[in-house]
Amino acid sequence: MKLKVCGMKFTENIQQVAAMQPDYLGFIFYEKSKRNFEGIIPELPKSIKKTGVFVNEYKEIVISLVEEYGLNAIQLHGDETVEYIKALKCQFERSRELKIEENKNIKKKKNQHKIPKNEVEIIKVFGIKDEFNIDVLKPYLEVVDYFLFDTKGKERGGNGTKFDWSVLEKYPFKKPFFLSGGIGLEDLDSVKKILDSDLPIYALDVNSKFESEPGIKKIEELEKFKNNVITNGVK
Repeated sequence: MKLKVCGMKFTENIQQVAAMQPDYLGFIFYEKSKRNFEGIIPELPKSIKKTGVFVNEYKEIVISLVEEYGLNAIQLHGDETVEYIKALKCQFERSRELKIEENKNIKKKKNQHKIPKNEVEIIKVFGIKDEFNIDVLKPYLEVVDYFLFDTKGKERGGNGTKFDWSVLEKYPFKKPFFLSGGIGLEDLDSVKKILDSDLPIYALDVNSKFESEPGIKKIEELEKFKNNVITNGVK
């Protein structure tokens, strides 16, 4: 089971969370978000996948930020279509090819920003409240690496509330997904229950329930959650 900590914002806090070795750290590039990220991402362990969160963003801006920050994954939190994702993947590939060609002709500079050597993972978010039409997922099965199911609410994310997880009992696909939406320490029992199911849950995504204020994560609570759920199983 993987762990993603989303909504990272401040350098010292990023370093503290990174020391816990989560699998993914999420950086939100959306001006309307209270956790909108601007600045420099400190050096992180290579095992951590830097994930950029975007909402209906221009493809050129997504590509630019992937290159600037060396993002390993992108999380699409808006109304992005299958055609949008296909076009984005084509641009990733073109950018990667250009960088390979450039590196043949010039000596690599230390810390040179570039599209990562491995393909950028694509995570498509779908909001759920009390019900969900599973059929909307079918067109995306071939173009994304993972789905992420979050709570549909006033904000695009970070609402701090859970949706009815029983909706996912009818999930018919093998495509793995991230489970998100208001997950906190008080949910250990319900997390254990859903993880014991046959659902292809790839990762748990946590955010606002572990904050003292938007963008600042509570390290001790995150450590407890990680140790109980990810490392040792729920206690």
